[in-house]
Amino acid sequence: MVFGVVLAGGIGSRMGNIEKPKQYLNIGNKPIIIHTLEKFYINQSFEKIVVLCPQEWMNHTKNLIQKHIGDNDRIAVVCGGETRNETILNAISYIEENYKIGEDDIIVTHDSVRPFITHRIIEENIKYAKEYGACDTVVPATDTIVCSENNQIISSIPDRSKMYQGQTPQSFKILKLKNLYESLSDEEKEILTDAAKIFVMKGEDVYLVDGEVSNIKITYPYDLRVAETLLGDNE
Repeated sequence: MVFGVVLAGGIGSRMGNIEKPKQYLNIGNKPIIIHTLEKFYINQSFEKIVVLCPQEWMNHTKNLIQKHIGDNDRIAVVCGGETRNETILNAISYIEENYKIGEDDIIVTHDSVRPFITHRIIEENIKYAKEYGACDTVVPATDTIVCSENNQIISSIPDRSKMYQGQTPQSFKILKLKNLYESLSDEEKEILTDAAKIFVMKGEDVYLVDGEVSNIKITYPYDLRVAETLLGDNE
């Protein structure tokens, strides 16, 4: 089975002084999270789509889904965790409570604020996760990457031809992800940035899926203007 996991747990602090988390802001005539969910909902590969959001926004999220997508049993709204990886583990707990999970069942995890994900990216994530166990969506770095160990002077400049910018989805075999996470020490958990790093830290291969430049993450006010333009171009 294949499960979609849409991560909507952030509060959008980098968006500035806004009255709601950024995933609930509108682009066009719909909230960002709904644009994202629709991309998953129309894909019949998913047994269930699990949306994870802050506790205080769960009812609002359910109401938005009811309004824009309607009654359905393919979308579940679940409370997120304190961190990104704890949120993903909450999704896995929900899936395990409701389904009998096997070694080959996978999750496709995606940022709720990346509404321009394409059908191709989703399909390739499913394919690679099934085949290899873990994959990450990336685009080649177009700018030179500069590393600074002390945040003041340049420590190194990596070869740009080997550098990529991470996007989402990140997709994994469910039980393998859970088992690797549970094998981490507390110190290792503290330095996690995303689920793919769990595999890398444990010496497991994570295969690359080609992303798209348009698969942007809406983080800053400027991104909202870019999203409106992209939405207009797609209509």
